[in-house]
Amino acid sequence: MKSRRQKSYDVREAAAQLAEARVHPLHRSNGDEGRHRLQNNKPSYVGNFTKGLPHDAEGFVLDPNDYQAWVRAVDSGDPRDFKTLRLGPGPFQANGDFRYVDPTNADSSPILNWAHAYTEAPQVRAWESQGAGHTYDLEGPDAQAVTMPPCPSLDSQELIAEMGEVYWKALCRDVPFANWGSNSTINDARESLKRLWWFRRDKTLQLNGGTDNISEALARRRILSETGGDSVPLEKLFRGVTPGEQVGPYLSQFLLIGNTGIASAQAISDGMIAYGAIRADQRVRVAAPGQDYLQNWNEWLDVQNGADVRGRETYAAGYRFMATPRDLATYVHHDALYEAYLNACLILLGLGAPFDPGLPFQLDDYKDKQQGFAQFGGPHILTLVTEVATRALKAVRYQKFNVHRRLRPEAVGGWMYQRRNGTVGSQERLAALQNMEAAFAGSSDIGLRLDARNGTVGNWLLPMAFPEGSPMHPSYGAGHATVAGACTTILKAWFDHGWGLKANEMPIAYEPLPDGSGLNDVSGGIPLTVEGELNKIAANIAIGRDWAGVHYYTDYIESLRMGEQIALGVLEEQKLTYGENFSLRVPLSDGTVRRI
Repeated sequence: MKSRRQKSYDVREAAAQLAEARVHPLHRSNGDEGRHRLQNNKPSYVGNFTKGLPHDAEGFVLDPNDYQAWVRAVDSGDPRDFKTLRLGPGPFQANGDFRYVDPTNADSSPILNWAHAYTEAPQVRAWESQGAGHTYDLEGPDAQAVTMPPCPSLDSQELIAEMGEVYWKALCRDVPFANWGSNSTINDARESLKRLWWFRRDKTLQLNGGTDNISEALARRRILSETGGDSVPLEKLFRGVTPGEQVGPYLSQFLLIGNTGIASAQAISDGMIAYGAIRADQRVRVAAPGQDYLQNWNEWLDVQNGADVRGRETYAAGYRFMATPRDLATYVHHDALYEAYLNACLILLGLGAPFDPGLPFQLDDYKDKQQGFAQFGGPHILTLVTEVATRALKAVRYQKFNVHRRLRPEAVGGWMYQRRNGTVGSQERLAALQNMEAAFAGSSDIGLRLDARNGTVGNWLLPMAFPEGSPMHPSYGAGHATVAGACTTILKAWFDHGWGLKANEMPIAYEPLPDGSGLNDVSGGIPLTVEGELNKIAANIAIGRDWAGVHYYTDYIESLRMGEQIALGVLEEQKLTYGENFSLRVPLSDGTVRRI
């Protein structure tokens, strides 16, 4: 008989063979990197992420060679190559030559002041984990064994729709979720988006002069493949498209309720999650309403040049349940990335949610003679749900830096500012955005709304929820969304995903009060399920980044699907390590079920 050492090796070898058999896909970008060019025929990189590189006064990359050097460093993954790059506006040191000036200094020129008066000049902010996509892992798919389709191009109708959504999210940030049914701004957003070509029911499926790959892009939005009815109904506004996301309140119950804790000492509507003998509160710090950033050109330009102004936002006193999209943006600004899914797992365990029927040790003790704990019990799933997060981050970093290098929404906002206010030369360099400019200047009403919000006619900078704008890495895919797809897939595999959410055999459905002071019970007949609410929390977290202005819709849906593949691969390989005969039914974002 084989020794334990040999059996252990055999299992590891089988897992390695399973991983090796996975096809490494072809990674495709949208081609923007080489498509948009200067008069001297050199690439302009206006459709790509350039944040942190030196920019000229109109926001363009100062020297295209800097971008190429950055790409070479990203491709090599060698930290020594990163150290040779030019970071910031120059001189290239800790405190760059930003346009920021200290308003307390009598010698400072007021012309260069930011819109927000900070008393400390910013330092330079570095890029984040450019080499993570080159790392190797001992479990699950390799970081380069999963992929995402090309993202929408700068001149596509799909990007016009995405930016229309992001602009309107900025305009709707302070509208309480509970008031959406009667709020005029929310209704204006619906009516505006319906006027964009991408959302119109009567549009023909053609390229319309841009670079839209219709069949691929339509798959991202089921709303477009349906027929009849309102093209942007309220129950689908600013929501995702996976099963259950459009049922019930906007926020997932797992972002609101708690568990009962030791000796059932608290109600789930208290929003307290017991972590053993201690507890965590679902309430969040309250960011100052109406306080947005990067609405001033100098401020925007400094941030594109790498100005580090993180942590300079302002907050009101106290905490509350997430009542507005701004609260959700605050959550995803400071979360520990997998915390929402760890919390959801604790809530499900506290509710006594049943495990998937295919898992062992679910019969009465006198029949099974053992209970799940180290394997197939609470500690097992609590560890497993977080285990996939780091692997998801490595995979999405490869997509961000090595494949797509997509510009952030704040950069598109800067280009729209230049289309309205820049020189003739800068407007010509941004000709790819002429359809977007026309759409937002037309009946969509987006341009007029931005003029009012930013205080200047023609100022179409995107109002950001964070002082620093986006993180220092490209937009596509999204780290939050990839982790969301991976972690929720693990939970949907482990728990009976069709189970209706109940406490004491009563259905659960809560919505935050408009002021966030408590939760309102709205459970009357709403069929919320584990699958639906897990899909919803994944969308809430991923689209919460859109509410902040740092991501687009496609960043959410395509990243979530890639995260699913990470989780499935981990489950496939881990199954080889157990002696018990078990199976898992894993519901996926497209409505199908994968059996492991």
